[in-house]
Amino acid sequence: MAAKTLTIDGTQISAENHITVLQAATEAGVKIPTLCHLEGVYDVGACRLCLVEVKGTAKLLPACTTRVYEGMEVATDSERLRKYRRMTLELLFAERNHVCAVCVSNGHCELQTLAYSLGMDHVRYDYCSPKWGVDATHRLFGMDHNRCILCTRCVRACWHIEGAGTKNVAGRGGKSMIITDLNEPWGNSETCTACGKCVSACPTGALSAKGSTVSEMQHDRSKLEFIVNAREKKQWSV
Repeated sequence: MAAKTLTIDGTQISAENHITVLQAATEAGVKIPTLCHLEGVYDVGACRLCLVEVKGTAKLLPACTTRVYEGMEVATDSERLRKYRRMTLELLFAERNHVCAVCVSNGHCELQTLAYSLGMDHVRYDYCSPKWGVDATHRLFGMDHNRCILCTRCVRACWHIEGAGTKNVAGRGGKSMIITDLNEPWGNSETCTACGKCVSACPTGALSAKGSTVSEMQHDRSKLEFIVNAREKKQWSV
């Protein structure tokens, strides 16, 4: 396919015409923040942190689901974008109970890292302080709904990398939550293969390996990358 010529932050680049702005920017060495993007599965534009400005369009567009086109002019870092990204992060912190000091992923959390990088040192909104529980019924893993940001990485990894279809989303708005099967305790799931791919995909401390204590949980995505790359290169026979 013919390549498309576009401009990202004033620099002209070439990109394949079927890829997204996020992919084009990444290939060009331009960092766009995101929490819901996960290599190897389709994008859903859930976190809204990768919003970019496109010349000729008044609204902000998610880089992960917007396709490139000829002559496109994209801005990835402006005062307007920084304002929206910080607001989004503050709302994520306010919506649930993110107490970094006692989190298993403290120091290894993508939400925390983005907050640092964008200079977020306080939250301007009222904390919702919802009463979410912790599912510790699985023999290997735990799910802390207090730390979930509903990025759906775990859902997409479960469905499209492992193929188990165990994880899903239930509810609407602030009452949405990640469920197992038909909202059964994780430990009672008949479809879960205990592969740990959902845990590896999680950007926060919502999913963790049992036995992890404060700051010990690090999400290793090398297994996911290996599987996805092997499938794309057809290194495995079916």
